[in-house]
Order: sequence, then C-alpha cells, then structure tokens
Amino acid sequence: MDQVTVAGSGVLGSQIAFQCAYKGCDVRIYDIDPAAIARLSQKWRELSTVYRKDLKADDAAIDATVGRLRAGSDLAEAVQGADLVIEAVPESVAVKRRFYEALSVVAPKTTIFATNSSTLLPSLLAQFTDRSERFLALHFASRVWRNNIAEVMRHSGTDDKTFDSVIAFAERIGMVPIALHKEQPGYVINTLLIPWVRAGMSLVVKGVASPHDVDRTWMIAGGGDAGPFAVLDLVGLRTPLQILTAAAEAGDAAAAEEATWLRREYIDRNKLGIETGEGFYKYPHPAYRRADFVRPRAMKA
Repeated sequence: MDQVTVAGSGVLGSQIAFQCAYKGCDVRIYDIDPAAIARLSQKWRELSTVYRKDLKADDAAIDATVGRLRAGSDLAEAVQGADLVIEAVPESVAVKRRFYEALSVVAPKTTIFATNSSTLLPSLLAQFTDRSERFLALHFASRVWRNNIAEVMRHSGTDDKTFDSVIAFAERIGMVPIALHKEQPGYVINTLLIPWVRAGMSLVVKGVASPHDVDRTWMIAGGGDAGPFAVLDLVGLRTPLQILTAAAEAGDAAAAEEATWLRREYIDRNKLGIETGEGFYKYPHPAYRRADFVRPRAMKA
C-alpha cells in the first residue's frame, strides 16, 4: 500500500497522514473544507517539530515526509490510484454515510476503505459502501507517533486478505497492530478509556471536584502521567462531545448532561484542547506537566 488517502484533516487525520508519509507512503489528504486544508501547513510545521524532538528525525527525513503530503477538496482527485482510504471525518453516521456513498462512486474498485471511527462499528458503515468485503476499521490513538497502536477490527463480511493486508500496513507505518476478530463497540482502547473519562466528567458535572483536582488525584494515587481531562485535551474535545451526544440520543441521561456541560463551558468558548491552545489546560505549557502540580504544597508556618 504505497498510495494512501486520508479523509479528514482534523487533529487525528493530520497525524495519521503525517505518520504514513514519514514511513514512506505517498499521502493525499482530503477535506471538504478549504479552510481546513489551508491550516495544514501550520500542522506540518508543528508535527515536524514534534517528530524532531520525540523521534529524533533529521531534516532530510522531515523534508521527505512533507514532500509526500498533498491536500485538496476534490474527492475524486484525492483518491485517484489510492490503495487505501483512511476515513477520519466527524463522528456522525449521517456525515460518514454521505462520505462513503460519494467515495464509492469515485474510488478505484481495488481500493480498501478503513474507518478511524472511535465508536461506530464497521458493519454499520460498510452498508454505505460498494465493497463490504474490502471494508474494516483502522483505529489510531492520538499522538500516533508515540501512542502507536492501530486497532484493526473486521466485521463479518470483511475478507481475510483485506484484514491481513491492513494489519501488515499498520506494521509498515510503525504501529503495533491490535487485531480484533469480532466487533466491539469502543474497540479495546475506548472500551477501557471512555468509562474512565466519563467518571472524571461526572465528578465535575456534579460539582464534586474541579478538573485539575480530578487529574491530580489520578496522577498521585493512580500513578499515571496524565489524568482524564489532560487526555481529553490531547484527543480534542469535539470527539468526546460527539460520543456523548450519540449516547444521549440513545437514552443516556448522564451523557446528555455531560454533553451540555462540555459544549457550554468549553466547545462554545472555542476551548477545544491542544489544537486551539486551551481546553481544560492552557498550552503549550499545561499545568499538569509542572512538578508542583502533584507535589505537596509547602506548609505555611
């Protein structure tokens, strides 16, 4: 799989695209919003800095990576010759349906489709395509260069060759593939992560504790490097809002309350996490990374 198309240029879509290019793939990024495309040059600069720091990438590797990235808002052009399309559009069934119906018309018949959906099962989305047997989930964690797992989840109609080839592709781009042979809402990572994050949100929404104190508690007593609210900032707050909204629509009253709070206090104020420079913390120097965030405060005499 040498030619990869990533649909969606948000936080995770741009990371996936950059990682694929870093590992030698020619990558086209598609986004319906030209303004989002225009912001990619800044994202490439930011990711270049991170790769130099975290992966010790040299200038030649970074220049080659950026040289393999192209972007545009013409779907047919973006998928021309694509071996694999990785979909990272908003977590909405309606949005994904429109995308896959349009994609099926213009993509080569040999192209494999993979969704990066955080919560939606591939069997739900496969019906909107013309190639159920060449459709599955390929789910990444935020900061893909460091949290380098790729959950490959098949549905009952996925053929073995497609499943195996996507696992091999995940390895090629530096991921540790996690093979899911049965469909599981939330995959592995979100089955573990979402209840943890929602437990933290519940404490705040009920007025029990502040986001920083929830994180501080987890970091001191649980031994973690970051608490649930720091993780939410890393993911970007729009994704949890979409997940909570979907749960609310399914009848989860607590999720409805959490979604309302998240939208009112953060989303509507453009506090979306790292991507806007502020969420539950301010960036690039969030409080939870300071030594005094978890150290006991000096006792007053």
